[in-house]
Amino acid sequence: MITIYPANARYTADHGWLKSNFSFSFAEYYDPENMSFGPMRVLNDDIVKPLRGFGAHPHREMEIVSIVLEGYLKHEDSAGHSETTTFGGVQRMSAGTGVVHSEVNPSSTENVNFLQLWFEPEQHRLTPSYEKTSFDVEKMQNHLLPVVSKEHASDQTAYIHQDLTIYLSDLEKDRKITFTQREGRRIFLFVIEGDLLLDGETVLNKRDSARITDMNRLQLETESGARFMLIDLP
Repeated sequence: MITIYPANARYTADHGWLKSNFSFSFAEYYDPENMSFGPMRVLNDDIVKPLRGFGAHPHREMEIVSIVLEGYLKHEDSAGHSETTTFGGVQRMSAGTGVVHSEVNPSSTENVNFLQLWFEPEQHRLTPSYEKTSFDVEKMQNHLLPVVSKEHASDQTAYIHQDLTIYLSDLEKDRKITFTQREGRRIFLFVIEGDLLLDGETVLNKRDSARITDMNRLQLETESGARFMLIDLP
């Protein structure tokens, strides 16, 4: 089953320095019917103005992934990590038993647009950890490139404490990709740019998402080109 969530159906919070679009119940947006999708708990599409950001704040028992789409994002935490990421890089933090971190836009001239994703871990009371990885953007072309995974972890694919894989792809006009997964799993799709056609019937446009169950094979194609994220979830 494919359930579509249009971009304009997301809850939007505009704080001046920050504009956020929430795909799941989060902060002041509470919807008991939209709390999670499997272990996926949060997808925030955030735009932060220059030299602004989220000051030091605590987290516990959550796997937190940040994927920068445009601009730069600086992470600092109570374990002493300090890293700056742009497109082509991923930040993964396991909050575990507790960590304090900040995420700010270090640029004085340009906004940062990034996706922040939260997932429930497979087990609790993990030791907090942080990882920054970089991937080859060219390998996204007409290919599902794993950038975060438990199964495919490498020096270019961040490890996560949950049985999931986050893929990024740049699909060219009139090209197709077929994704297959084990029975009983879920697929989450998010179109970053362009358009996607699912199994020749369902159209997704920019910033639309889809939650898919009971389908272990999915054909993806595009008429004009698409950059998208696909998450294979338990």
